[in-house]
Amino acid sequence: MNALCDEEHPCQILADLLTVFQHRGSLEGATICWTGDGNNVCNSLMLACGLVGINLRVATPKGFEPPQAVTNRALEYAKQNGARIVHTYDAKEGAKDADFVYTDVWASMGQEAEAEQRKQIFRPYQLNRDLMAQAKPDAKVLHCLPAHRGEEISAEVLDGPQSIVLNQAENRLHAQRALLAVLLSRKQ
Repeated sequence: MNALCDEEHPCQILADLLTVFQHRGSLEGATICWTGDGNNVCNSLMLACGLVGINLRVATPKGFEPPQAVTNRALEYAKQNGARIVHTYDAKEGAKDADFVYTDVWASMGQEAEAEQRKQIFRPYQLNRDLMAQAKPDAKVLHCLPAHRGEEISAEVLDGPQSIVLNQAENRLHAQRALLAVLLSRKQ
């Protein structure tokens, strides 16, 4: 079981899928915009969206795209399951008419030395009121936490009425307990 590694974060995505399901009543037809770094959370989100048929738009700066091998695998899953996964360098294009807009920190663990440089590069990808204006009026905000207010997400969006990040965080407990129950129930 992979709870988290540099390449993927599948347990987080189980909670994300549960959260999307709770707020939509279905995964079918959902569109998520990922804005920011093509990191481990993004990688797992791409794979999961392809597997369950969620449309995903990934918006990253040049040079920070998800790995091509992950993208290729996610596109193959998407083709099999009726999803559309696309990449763009324009965050507003990615967020257009999205049901959910999702971000993560700009500098992950081990990248602290790059944090200041990344702040400049990623500024156009901040999840803020202007970006949310591109999404559907009832779009929800996702963030896997912990968040850096004023960096990858503005405080008004993180704490605003469209934010479901605390519900998303709570769902990590439920999703991971369910995963453990399934794993422990398997016959050896």
